[in-house]
Amino acid sequence: MIPVTEHDIRSSFVNCSKGDAKRLPVPRDLDDRPWEDLDFLGWGAPSLPGRCYLVVPHDDRLVGVAMRYPTAGSGRAQMCSICKTTHTGGGVSLMTAARAGDSGRRGNTTGTYMCTDLACSLYARNLKRPALGNKYREHLSIEEKVERVRENIGAFIARLYA
Repeated sequence: MIPVTEHDIRSSFVNCSKGDAKRLPVPRDLDDRPWEDLDFLGWGAPSLPGRCYLVVPHDDRLVGVAMRYPTAGSGRAQMCSICKTTHTGGGVSLMTAARAGDSGRRGNTTGTYMCTDLACSLYARNLKRPALGNKYREHLSIEEKVERVRENIGAFIARLYA
């Protein structure tokens, strides 16, 4: 992913108002992010438990997504639908997002199970490991895992417009 600015982030949101996009918390460590290892930018809002955000390069533009997730973890092992990493406890959450446009304004949502820390890109590249390790071994190359992350996050973004 190419580095993005605060302005890029705020202007990319497709499922919230411009006013909400102006007020949402943006990471202050943008200069320190490992951009070359990211397929999307994801972050949580420490002051707003249960809220997180994604900015994804999609169809030659950035798509920002405001999401919500339950703050109480299930306590059991779950697999992320984006990177296929298995986590215990609250390491995977059902992330829900209002759909884009009129559908979202009518209250329609879509969701996917994702790593709660939104570090799917790093898990796919073996740069980060789940707390108790991944019990399932795959025989995919890192390039194949990265491509799967890109396809799966792209499919989630496409569902925002369905």
